[in-house]
Amino acid sequence: MNLIDVSRELATDEQCLAFLEQQRWPDGIVRCPTCGNDQISRITRKTASKNKRAQVYQCLEKTCKGQFSATNGSIFHDSHLPLHKWFMAIALVMDAKKGISAKQLQQHLGIGSYKTAWYMAHRIRKAMVDSDPKPLTGVVEVDETYIGGTAIRRFQKVPKVKPPKEIVLAMRERNTKNTTGRVRYFHVPDAKRATIQPIIEKHLADNTRRIYTDASVVYDFAINEQHAAKHRTVNHSQQWVVPGSRIHTNTVESSFSLLKRGLIGSFHRVSIKHLHRYLTEFEYRFNERKAGDRFEKTVAAMLQAKPMQMKQLVGE
Repeated sequence: MNLIDVSRELATDEQCLAFLEQQRWPDGIVRCPTCGNDQISRITRKTASKNKRAQVYQCLEKTCKGQFSATNGSIFHDSHLPLHKWFMAIALVMDAKKGISAKQLQQHLGIGSYKTAWYMAHRIRKAMVDSDPKPLTGVVEVDETYIGGTAIRRFQKVPKVKPPKEIVLAMRERNTKNTTGRVRYFHVPDAKRATIQPIIEKHLADNTRRIYTDASVVYDFAINEQHAAKHRTVNHSQQWVVPGSRIHTNTVESSFSLLKRGLIGSFHRVSIKHLHRYLTEFEYRFNERKAGDRFEKTVAAMLQAKPMQMKQLVGE
């Protein structure tokens, strides 16, 4: 479902609620989110009031009797924004290959303040977190890149203290008949063996055929004995591809290019405190790029994710 479909099919609050109900209760049986009871009654408010749904459900369980809607206990819970603006924001975020800034969301959707649009974007990113990722398989490339800091240009005075750069480790499958070319991003404090080894071991499948990295010695120690025989390297000081072979890291580096263009061109400045959230967004959007139901999957994930309060976001 793209932006045109959303504007046509989910233009009213009733249409949005019906869509959310379908995603939350696909079997058609509405259940109370508090006690799980399916004996409920529907209540329709005749007069609309601010921040209250026109249609809610009443649990008929005597010990509960709570009122709820499809948004209860989800990312949408207690939101001041209309649901159709939420859905348009999700469509814009999912279709923007290099991301879309909160300022653009504010302008496109007519949101009152930048802070509200920024808060909305981060709540969408929370739903993109893969809590149980499947290990990467097939041919996997591993590399790291550096983000942030200030480039020293010609004729520019070198500062006494250079701004620190943040390290992002990436692992990416190559596209084959049996793999979809998934990528995983990790914001790491350093590029030492103690940091990289647990990540590689956790996210590499046992049946991985090949592991390609650059010639950094850290990978010789970070890759365990089980995968050591599958490990191949390319020395970037001499070549980008080992002649006569498919040994290179160009695949994972292309995902770095997309990530950096997005951070520089769309967001301009990203707080290091929230860098892992932006990495989650780029990872999720890239891995779902070929899914025809990526909009529906994102909405379903937002219904399952717990609410995020502003004080939780800014107070970390």
